[in-house]
Amino acid sequence: MIRLTTPDDTNALLDLAEATGLFESNQVEELAQMLSQHFSSETDSQDIWFTDYEDEPVGVAYVAPERMTEGTWNLYLIAIHPNCQKQGRGATLLGHIEQILAERGERVLLVETSGLEDFEYVRAFYRKNGYDEEARIREFYRAGDDKIIFRKALK
Repeated sequence: MIRLTTPDDTNALLDLAEATGLFESNQVEELAQMLSQHFSSETDSQDIWFTDYEDEPVGVAYVAPERMTEGTWNLYLIAIHPNCQKQGRGATLLGHIEQILAERGERVLLVETSGLEDFEYVRAFYRKNGYDEEARIREFYRAGDDKIIFRKALK
């Protein structure tokens, strides 16, 4: 079941992010801060956190509108617990996000990922789900690690 993330999901989602091996410890800490800010009454953002829930959170995604654009959104995070990968859950979660945004009249979803060889399976996932490589910024993350941006029209 895919639903909006609740504050009670936070610890399980941080554990999930760590279990994927894709996030360094400082990045997991940053996720914790982002979730905390999202649930605080201090922010009034349009950001959306989704949880794939099956007795406990097994997937998470985070999208937010691109500032100073009309209908352009960024997928900043999508992760499925390693025990639940290769079951189509990532594609289902991504499709759910696309459907929600399209129903709201949003136009474009962007996602960025690393150009390192270890991330080829991530890039293949986006290609398989209808995303086109739109841009590459060489050595963006660090020397030898390009940023690759994928794009999909939602309408």
